[in-house]
Amino acid sequence: MATNTTNAPEFTVGELAGALKRTIEDNFGFVRLRGEISNYRGPHSSGHAYFCLKDQTARIDAVIWKSTLARLKVKPEEGLEVIASGKVTTYPGKSAYQIVVDSLEPAGLGALMALLEERRRKLAAEGLFDAARKQLIPYLPMTIGVVTSPTGAVIRDILHRIADRFPRHVLIWPVRVQGETCAAEVAAAIEGLNALPGAGLSRPDVIIVARGGGSLEDLWGFNEEIVVRAAAASLIPLISAIGHETDWTLLDHVADLRAPTPTGAAEKAVPVRSELLLALGDLSRRHAAAALRFLAQQRSDWRALTRALPRGDVVLAGPRQNFDQLDTRLGTVIAGAFDRRHIALARLAHRLATQSPQAKLGRIAQKLEALDHRLQRAPAMTGAARRDRLMHLRVRLGTALAGRARLEKHKTVAAQGRLEGFHLRLRRALAATLERRSQRLASQSQLLASLGYRQVLARGFALVRDSDGRPLHRAADVADGARLDLEFADGHRGATAGDAPAKAAPAKVVRPPRKTAQGSLF
Repeated sequence: MATNTTNAPEFTVGELAGALKRTIEDNFGFVRLRGEISNYRGPHSSGHAYFCLKDQTARIDAVIWKSTLARLKVKPEEGLEVIASGKVTTYPGKSAYQIVVDSLEPAGLGALMALLEERRRKLAAEGLFDAARKQLIPYLPMTIGVVTSPTGAVIRDILHRIADRFPRHVLIWPVRVQGETCAAEVAAAIEGLNALPGAGLSRPDVIIVARGGGSLEDLWGFNEEIVVRAAAASLIPLISAIGHETDWTLLDHVADLRAPTPTGAAEKAVPVRSELLLALGDLSRRHAAAALRFLAQQRSDWRALTRALPRGDVVLAGPRQNFDQLDTRLGTVIAGAFDRRHIALARLAHRLATQSPQAKLGRIAQKLEALDHRLQRAPAMTGAARRDRLMHLRVRLGTALAGRARLEKHKTVAAQGRLEGFHLRLRRALAATLERRSQRLASQSQLLASLGYRQVLARGFALVRDSDGRPLHRAADVADGARLDLEFADGHRGATAGDAPAKAAPAKVVRPPRKTAQGSLF
C-alpha cells in the first residue's frame, strides 16, 4: 500500500470547480469587456443568447439571460464590436469561464455607424426604401396623426404651425422618443393609428413622426428595424421629422416624405389657408371673366352664322321638289308592281285549277263522252274488229279511271293515318306534361304546407301584429299600452301591451314527445 509523502490537501473535482468559481467571481465581480461578437446564431429556444467575445489574442464565452435580453437597447449581432458589462463566472460542467452580460453597447460611434450602415443595406435590399412604394401625401388632410412626446417644444411647434397655416383636427399618440422602449412605442403607435376605424375616433389621413435634435445615440430608437418595418407597412402616408436637417435616420429613408424639422413637417402636411383663399378668389374671378368672354364670343359667332345662313324656304325648295318627284315615281312603281303581282297570281291560279284532280277527271270524262258520242255517230262503222277496238279502248279508259281513283283514295287513307298518329303522340305528350306539372305542383304544395307559418301556429305558437297588421319581431318594438293582434292556429285575439308580471315558480309540464319526422322550422 502506497504511503502519502506530502501534506497537500485533496480536492474533489466539484470542490475545485466551486473554489475556482468563488475566486473568479470575488475578483471579477463586475467587468467591462471590449470585443467582437462571434458565433452568434440568434436567441436559443429557451430565450437565452449565447455567443463569444474575441479580439486579436483571445476569446471568452458570453451569455445573456432571457430577462436581460428583452430589455437591452442594443441587441447582439454577428461581427459587431461592443462593450459588454457584467460579471465573470465559471461553468463547472465544461470547466470553462464565461461572462454573464448585463448590458451591451456599441464600442464607440464608429461601431454604431457600421451597424447603422449594415442595417440600412439589409433593409434596402428588401426594397423598403424604393421610391416606387412611397405614397402621395394628401393635399388637405382632414385629420393629422402625430407620434411624438406629449411634452416639449416639438408638439407645441407642430400644433402652432398647423393652426397658423390651416387649422385641422390633430390626433396625438404620445410615445417616448428616447430610451429602451422608444422603438417599440413608436412602432406600436404607427400600427395603432392604422388600425383606427373610420367612425368615432377618426382615422388620420397622414401621420407625422417627430422628435427634436440629438446625438446618434439619442436618435437610435428611430433606426431600429421594428420602427422601419412598421412605417413600411403603414397604409397611411407618413412624414418623418427626426432631429435637425443634418440628422438622418432609417425612418427618413422609409417614410413617404422627409421633413428637415418638425415645423417643416407641419408645413408639408397642410397648405396656407389664406393663400388658398386668395388663389380661389383669383381663380373665381378669372373663371367668371372667361365665362363672360366665352358667352360673348359664342353670341357673336351665332349672329355671324345667322347672317351667313340662307333662308329656310330657299334651302328647302330643292328637297321639296325632289320629294314631289319621288312621290310621283313611287306611286307609279307601286301600281306597276301591284299589277304585275296580280297578273302572276292569276296565272298561278289558272295553272293550279288546270292541274287539280277534279279538272283532270273532268277532262277525262269529256274525252269519254266525246268517244261515246263519236261511237254513237259512227253507226256506219261495222265489223267485229272495229267493235273490239272500241271496247278495248273503253275497258282501258275505265281501268285507268278506277286506278286513279284507287290511288287518290290510298293517298287520302295514308294521310289520315299519319294525322291520327300525330294526334296520338300529341295526346301522349300532353298527358305526360300534365302529369309532371301535377307532381311538381303537389310537391310545392307539400313544401308550402310544411314551411308555412300556420304549421308553426299549430304547434302552440302565436303571431303578434301591431294595430296596422305589421308583424312584430322584438319586445323593444312594442310600446306600453299598444293594441296588439294575436293570431293563433284557430283564430285571432286582441291584447294590450304592458309590463310582464313577476315570474312564478315554473310548474313542471309534461310535454308530449315531439314528432321527429317533421323537424324544426329554423
